[in-house]
Amino acid sequence: EVQLQASGGGLVQTGGSLRLSCAASGRTFDDYAIGWFRQAPAKEREAVASISTTDGTTYYSDSVEGRFTISKDNARNTVYLQMNSLFPEDSAVYFCGAYLGGPEIRAPQAMDPGMYDYFGQGTQVTVSS
Repeated sequence: EVQLQASGGGLVQTGGSLRLSCAASGRTFDDYAIGWFRQAPAKEREAVASISTTDGTTYYSDSVEGRFTISKDNARNTVYLQMNSLFPEDSAVYFCGAYLGGPEIRAPQAMDPGMYDYFGQGTQVTVSS
């Protein structure tokens, strides 16, 4: 079983930056891929970014491409989401998920929340206008 804990959310002004962390435990870190997701009130869960923990292959949604960067630190069993140039529409609860089908995940599955097996508790990101 995998445990995931997201942190780093907060309140930031438009154009600001935040870095989220996803700390993983309970299973060998390079056995699974990890994605970042967000969900705003009354909206469906949306995949934001994903990373394969072995080869580092990344994917991003069109809405964050060029502004967000996902990265990993295998020594710390942690995946990060650096978010720059934030807009109010980026406001949501952000959480990370684990894909247990292997250490690599490829598009289009990487951007499908239904492909992920575990989700941790989220962290709130609020961007003020």
